[in-house]
Amino acid sequence: MDSIVVKGGTALQGKIKIAGAKNAALTLMPATLLSEEPLTLTNAPRLSDIQTMTALLQSLGVEVTSMQDGKVQVLSSHAMTSTTADYEIVRKMRASNLVLGPLLARHHQAVVSLPGGCAIGARPMDIHVTALEAMGAEIELKDGYLHATAKGGLKGARVPLRFASVGATENVLMAATLAKDTTIIENAAREPEIVDLAHCLRRMGAQIEGEGTPTITIEGVDRLGAATHPVVTDRIELGTYMLAPVFAGGEVECIGGRLDLVQSFAEKLDAAGVAVTETADGLKVARKNGRPTAVDVTTEVFPGFPTDLQAQMMAMLCTAKGTSVLEEKIFENRFMHAPELIRMGADIEVQGGTATVHGVERLKGAPVMATDLRASVSLILAGLAAEGETVVSRVYHLDRGYEHVEEKLSAVGAKIERVARS
Repeated sequence: MDSIVVKGGTALQGKIKIAGAKNAALTLMPATLLSEEPLTLTNAPRLSDIQTMTALLQSLGVEVTSMQDGKVQVLSSHAMTSTTADYEIVRKMRASNLVLGPLLARHHQAVVSLPGGCAIGARPMDIHVTALEAMGAEIELKDGYLHATAKGGLKGARVPLRFASVGATENVLMAATLAKDTTIIENAAREPEIVDLAHCLRRMGAQIEGEGTPTITIEGVDRLGAATHPVVTDRIELGTYMLAPVFAGGEVECIGGRLDLVQSFAEKLDAAGVAVTETADGLKVARKNGRPTAVDVTTEVFPGFPTDLQAQMMAMLCTAKGTSVLEEKIFENRFMHAPELIRMGADIEVQGGTATVHGVERLKGAPVMATDLRASVSLILAGLAAEGETVVSRVYHLDRGYEHVEEKLSAVGAKIERVARS
C-alpha cells in the first residue's frame, strides 16, 4: 500500500493548475442516463472515484470513452442493458446513489444498493426516497437495495427537502427533467456543483430555473439530447492548495481558481492573516505576516464554510497564534484526523462536534494514517509545516479526490514523494 512522504521546511513558489470538480463530475456523469444521445464532459478530473462511477455506468450498459488522458469523457446510454446498481460497485462511493433519479425518470425502474464511501458519519438516503416518492415513485428497501418503480413515469410535484441535501437536490433535479409537468424543489442545496449540473442539463434541453437559490423549478420535457459541457473548477481542491503556502511559506497561484467558489473560506483566511489576491488566471495566496492568527470556524451548507475544507483548516490552525474553535455541523464523526495531528505535536481537544485547537509554535514529522479523503490531504499539508519527515499511510483515500497531488506540490518546491509499500 502506497504512502506519501513529506519533508517540511521548504517555502513554496509557483503555480498549481486546479482540476475539474470531483463532486461535479460524479453528478454530471449519471446525467447521461437521461438521454439516448451522447454527453461529452471536458475538464474532467482524473481520480479513482471517476473510475468507480465509470465502472458503475458501464455495468448498466453505458458506453464510456476516455480521451486526452482522461480529461474528456464521452458517455452514451443508447444501449442500456440494466437498471440495477450492484453493491460491489456502489459500496465504494457515496455518489453512486445519483443513478437512482435518472434511472427512474427515463426507465421508470431502478434497483440501487445502499451506498458507501468515507466513514464520516450517516448520510441518510431517506431524503432522496421521500422526495422521489412525492413524484410518484414506489420505493421499497429489501436486502440492502432500494427497489424503485414509477409506473407511467414520474410526475411533477412540490418537493420540500427537510435538509438542504446536495445529493437529494441533484437526484430530484435530474429526475424532474423528464417528469410530467412542473417540479418545485424547496430548501434546495445551493452548491456550485448543483448550478453546474443545471447548466449541463439545460444544454441537454432541460427547462430549469432557480439553480443556486433555495427554490428550483423544473418543467419536465419529453426527451433530452446531446451536449458538451465543461466541468466546473474543484472548489475543494482549490481551497486545499490555497492553504499550501500558509503551511510552508512562500506564494502560490492557483490557476483556474475563482473567488466566488470559495468566498466564505477566503474570508476566514483573510481573518487569519492570509492574503488572497485575484489574478488574470486565478487566485494568488501568501501569508500576510508570519504565522497565521487563530479564527473560529463553523461548517455550514453553501455558501457557508465547506465541511470538505474543515480538516485542512484545522491542520492550518494547529500552528496559528491563539486558540481556535471548530464546529462541525454537517457530518458527525468528522474529526478523525485530530488524533493524527496530535501525533505531530498539535494541541487539540475534541468534544462531540466541537474541536478546540490551541496553536503551537511548530509541528513535528511523524508516521500518521489517513482516515478519509480530506483527512489524508490535511496530514500532507501539516507535513509541509512540520520539522523532519512525515509519512502518511493509507493514501488510497487521497486518490479518490486529488489527482497527482505529489506532482502538483513538487512543482512548486515541496519535498514530497509517493513510496510504494509492499
